[in-house]
Formats: sequence, structure tokens, C-alpha cells
Amino acid sequence: MSEPHDLTALEQAAAMARGELSSVDLVEHHLRRVAAVGDTVGAFVTVTPDLARAAARAADAVPVEARGPLHGVPTAIKDLTLTAGVRTTFGSAAFIDFVPPVDADVVRFIKAAGLVSLGKTTTSELGCSLYSEGRVAPPARNPWQLAYTAGGSSGGAAAAVAAGLVPVAQGSDGGGSLRIPASLCGLVGYKPSRGLVSGGPLGSGAFGLPTSGPLGRTVTDVAALLDVMAVPVPGEPYLPPPAPPGGYLTVARRAEPGPLRIGRFTTPMLADEPVHPDCVAAVDRAAALLTAAGHEVVEVPPPLGPAVWPLFEILWYVLALAPVPPQREAELLPLTRLLRARGAEVSAGTLATTLGELQAQVRLGARRTAGCDLLLCPTLAAPQAPVGWFTADGDPAADFERQRRFSPYCAIFNVTGDPSVSLPLGTTTDGLPVGVLLTGRYGDDARLIATAAQLENCCDGWDRHPAIWRAVDSANVNGDGVGWSAS
Repeated sequence: MSEPHDLTALEQAAAMARGELSSVDLVEHHLRRVAAVGDTVGAFVTVTPDLARAAARAADAVPVEARGPLHGVPTAIKDLTLTAGVRTTFGSAAFIDFVPPVDADVVRFIKAAGLVSLGKTTTSELGCSLYSEGRVAPPARNPWQLAYTAGGSSGGAAAAVAAGLVPVAQGSDGGGSLRIPASLCGLVGYKPSRGLVSGGPLGSGAFGLPTSGPLGRTVTDVAALLDVMAVPVPGEPYLPPPAPPGGYLTVARRAEPGPLRIGRFTTPMLADEPVHPDCVAAVDRAAALLTAAGHEVVEVPPPLGPAVWPLFEILWYVLALAPVPPQREAELLPLTRLLRARGAEVSAGTLATTLGELQAQVRLGARRTAGCDLLLCPTLAAPQAPVGWFTADGDPAADFERQRRFSPYCAIFNVTGDPSVSLPLGTTTDGLPVGVLLTGRYGDDARLIATAAQLENCCDGWDRHPAIWRAVDSANVNGDGVGWSAS
């Protein structure tokens, strides 16, 4: 029998508009699921049931004709994102009691659109790693197989959506932090073009690498949440690309990108690393579907290569230098301390030179792929990784190197600022999700979303669910996560 969480975000909103469900109904249903399996999958750092119930009552009081496409739908906010009056730890014990006085712009927009946040989702400490295993919450685990990581830094958001705790979630992506968890957990993770979503009210843009973005089960849900987030804000450091007529949801529903030339490659860009056959097979499937849809798929060299890594890692070290109370530095994780120590050694001159060299490389990469409308490659070099695998050596330098080799594709498109989406087009031999990365030209988010929606239609949808989806209480959950299969 169908349950409310079986509905997509847009279907939940439509059911409310028809009077079949209320926001209060949906919030109570999803809160019960959070209570049942939220800690099992490590989805939340902080759950806010009282705030959610109050917001749901307010959402139900709004006339139907005044509601947007996602009005009253449950969601969640990443624990890196400022949320007024709600504990926001940035994934760190150093901020265990921090309560921001203001909302980030994206949180304001999510509230204004009538979505209801159930709380703050698990993230890596200060967003520094591609796994979410810290000291402030249980590790974010993949609902498809609990022994595996849900990724990071938006790992809790992915775990929440993949387990049916919320239908869509806000996340952010500075080096793959939306797309990596999406690939691992069988979701759609969308990194918008640089400047499309405001990073305010704090910060200077962090070299343009990070951006907020949506995470969901379908392209239309993700497009609808992107419409909510992509509100121009005066004073942002990057000029936002113009929105398409009718918004991104309209584009996704039409799914008509027109005939495209799509460059395909599987060679890793940030590391000389063998690529798992399941990851290559997912790209092959995507290429076949795109060709059948009328597009020209051609082999191209990757836009950038491992020579860019020394430049990117300098930026990553400096980004780790977020303000931390000096008396709490010792509470940081070993990886965070290593990155910050290296960042402190980067001079202003070195940083300026690095930014210039990196931009020169971006120009060269753009010329290499100038004849392509989109690029297609694996999201990751391997399909999955166990919880604890990155830190197993106890050496933070080895941890950082393992991350580079595991994810040698995503971060390049944070450097270029291009829109990029991970789509759940593949599976491993034992049925676990495998993502592919589809990337567009800067500012051409509409064409990328239209193509992603077309791919989803071509394969007759990809909204599969792990066995934990049917769990209704903790007694239904196998704690070791062994043997989860699709329902």
C-alpha cells in the first residue's frame, strides 16, 4: 500500500492542494520515520519537531491558490547552512552549541516558499571531506547498505532523502558535496552554475567553489527546489545567470533540450586512478540512452588533468581556515587540523598566483571541449566505500589522498563554475547505485536540467528504494545493514 513518503515532493504538494493530505499530516508522518531510522542512517544532527509542526500549521493556513509547487512539503537544511534559532554545528564539536542569529539566504527562500524543515542534516566537519563521520552525530550511512558511507559533505541530506525521511533536501557543493552523496545513494544531486544561488549573507564566495543546491529523487523535484533557491540577491560577488521562462520546473517537465553534441570521457581528472568497471558501465548506459534520444555522443579528452590538483588543493587548504574559537581548535578532527595547518602556510602571494594559474587552466579546458554542449563522465572512480575506510590508516594525509582518488571528477566543475548533476543511471552487480556526471556550459542550467529530465524519461524513471524504505520502527531495521535490496 502506498504511503505519503512514497510520493515525490511535487506529488505530496499536489495531494495537499487536492485536500487529500495536509502539511501537518506529512510532517507527522516524516517525523515518525526520522524517529524510527534517522539515527540508523545518520541523517540528522538536530531534529526540530516543534518548529516543524508550527511551520506546517502555518503552511496549511495559506489558501491553495497562493501556494507554490512545493508548499507544505517536508525538507531539511544541511548543518553547514546558517539557520536562525536552530543549533548549527558545521559538523564540528568546536561549534556544538552554536545557534546562529540569522538565516542563510537559501533558508529564507525555502521558508518563504512554504517548505517545512524537520531539522539539520549531518555533514563533514566544516565541509572538509567527502564523507560525513564526525563527533556531533552518528555517521551518515548509505540506506542501500548501512556498512557503506552516504558520502559528504551533504551525506546526511542524501541519507535522509534515500531513506524516505524527507522527499527533497538542501545541500551544498564545494568539491562534489552534493553529487558524491547522490551517486552513492541513488539520487539526483544538482550543483548549479556559479552565482545562480546566493551564498549570503556571510562570506566572500570562497573563490566561487561552493554553492547551495537541491538533492532529490527525481529531476522535476530537484528543478522545483532549484526554483525556490535561485532568487537573485543584490550584492552577491557573482552575477547570476538568467532563469529560463517559466522556471526550471517548467524546463524539466518539458524535457526538450533539442539535439546536442555531448562529449564523453572516463579518464579521471584529479588523479591517475583506475576507474571501476561499474562506473564505466553507467557512463556507457547514459551514452546509449542519449544517442537513442537523438544526441551525438563523441569521445573527448577530459578538460583538465591531474596537473591541476596541486592548485586545487591549495584552495582547499585555505578554505579550511574558517574561523574557529582558539580554545576549541583541539576539538577539531585530525583531517581538519591537517588542512588548516597547511592552509596557514599559504602566503597571500601564493594564493594569488594559484588563483591566476587555475583560471588559465580553466580557459584551456574550456577550449578543449568548446564544441560540446554537455560533458558526460563518471561521478566517482569507485561505486561505494565503507564507513571508516577513508580514516582507517589513522593518517589524515592518507585520508586526504584516498578522497582524491575516490573522487577525481566532481571538483573540476566547482573550479570552472559550470552546472553539474549526478544522475542514478547505473547499478553495481549487487544492485547498489552508481551515478554518472552530466555537466553543462556555465549559465546553461536550463539545457542541463532538460537533458537530465529527458534521460530520466528515457529509462522510465529511476526512483528506486532500498529495503529500509519500508521500515516503520527501529525493530524493522537490520543494524548491520547487510543484505538491503531494492523494494
